[in-house]
Amino acid sequence: MELDFDDDTPVYVISVAAALAGLHPQTLRQYDRLGLVSPNRIGGRNRLYSMRDIARLREVQRLASDGVNLTGIMRILELEEQLESMRRRLDALEQRERSTALVVWRPDRRR
Repeated sequence: MELDFDDDTPVYVISVAAALAGLHPQTLRQYDRLGLVSPNRIGGRNRLYSMRDIARLREVQRLASDGVNLTGIMRILELEEQLESMRRRLDALEQRERSTALVVWRPDRRR
């Protein structure tokens, strides 16, 4: 049996996620309440974090160590998400533009 995990697969309980991110579990709970990270919940209570969540926690920690307050961190993350969304849209538009073929039909000219 092969397990298929990607960066969005929620697999880490809060204690493991906290250790991987270098934070205290209570800090992860606070970030969850603030909406900085939104782990999946199993059974309505237990949080499960993905690698993407852990990368986000590390980014929050890096910004905080650079002196950015939580309001600033939330705004930076929001702007980064908007930028990534726009990049995906631009990539899709460029792909569509490249794949559009111009077909010119010329009727046979009989002499």
